Amino acid sequence: MQKIVIIANGAAYGSEMLFNSLRLAIAMREQDAGLALKLFLMSDAVTAGLRGQKPAEGYNIQQMLEILTAQGVVVKLCKTCADGRGVSQLPLIDGVEIGTLIELAQWTLEADKVLTF
Repeated sequence: MQKIVIIANGAAYGSEMLFNSLRLAIAMREQDAGLALKLFLMSDAVTAGLRGQKPAEGYNIQQMLEILTAQGVVVKLCKTCADGRGVSQLPLIDGVEIGTLIELAQWTLEADKVLTF
């Protein structure tokens, strides 16, 4: 089983970097349901983990994350980044958790591939 880690840094709706990372993650899961895929959100991407998103138009990051977590993809938000943005104590999307840099380091060492956005 291939192990892939995706690290995303872009803001939820400020650019398409996070959107594209989630599109790729969903496409990879469609191609290989057995893929061991993990997603770590850093910097402004941590805001994507917040529950209750209602974008006016276009894509919905919350729905994309819900699809991934329902498929068993592990999604974590950087604790330092979330604390710095006041996200840590807010309600998160089901299946999304706060993670640490140590966890990301472990994921990276265990991964076959690491993709960054």
